Amino acid sequence: MIVKKYRVAILGSGNIGTDLLFKVQKSNILECTAFIGRSLTSQGMSSAIKLGAKVSDQSIQYVVDNVEKIDLVFDATSAKDHASHAVILKNIGVKCIDLTPANIGPMCIPSVNSNECLNEVNISMVSCGGQASIPIAVAISNSHSTIDYIEVVSSIASKSAGPATRMNLDEYIKTTETGLKKFSGAKKTKAILILNPASPCINMTTTILAKVQNPNIKALKLELAEISKKVKSYVPGYELILGPLVENDRIIIMFKIKGLGDYLPEYAGNLDIINCAAVAMAEEYARK
Repeated sequence: MIVKKYRVAILGSGNIGTDLLFKVQKSNILECTAFIGRSLTSQGMSSAIKLGAKVSDQSIQYVVDNVEKIDLVFDATSAKDHASHAVILKNIGVKCIDLTPANIGPMCIPSVNSNECLNEVNISMVSCGGQASIPIAVAISNSHSTIDYIEVVSSIASKSAGPATRMNLDEYIKTTETGLKKFSGAKKTKAILILNPASPCINMTTTILAKVQNPNIKALKLELAEISKKVKSYVPGYELILGPLVENDRIIIMFKIKGLGDYLPEYAGNLDIINCAAVAMAEEYARK
């Protein structure tokens, strides 16, 4: 019996898009029908050609011209570009998983609200910091009635932050803070991103600091165990390394994210976590 695979196109041939291609090729239910960028001579395009993928340098126009061959588009371009792509994809009836911090479609964290997102035509994967921290913020919210403040500090290897990541830093901060507030109900949120130039490169670490009323560590540990298991099901390198610690009404938790090393180095957990989340959601669309 031949099983028809779910046809996806990857828009954006940078580090994120290329790593997505490697991950899609490992999937039993997804098929990459097009790897799309703006230059056939880019490093990502060269890697895609070596893998035997169908490539194009026609950007979003390729999707418009080949809509009948595509079920879903991964947008791995930039927040600015996605603003126009979202309108085009909606008009031609193609679903989209947005990996930029454009924050146009409903926010999606697979371990938290995947079922709610399956009927949406454009979902936002928030940001790498959002994918790492929001499940923990939800665990804190589920075990405490009130969160006065949540601060998230993500430290990543400088080498893992490409041009698109650096160009979108303002959007990253704003979108991550918005996502934290939306999913946790915290009164105030703050997101910080540190680009660490250390050599050898560090793995991504994310520290969550929350100010709550009457910390309940027993309940929080149960929530953390459950949500961490869900995240690890699609991000195997997601690991609790500190906490939860309590000082007065403040809770501190730290996670490390190690990448799978499909295309990007293992230290690039910041890119790996958002790609793993995006592929997990695409597979959910496929199963539906």
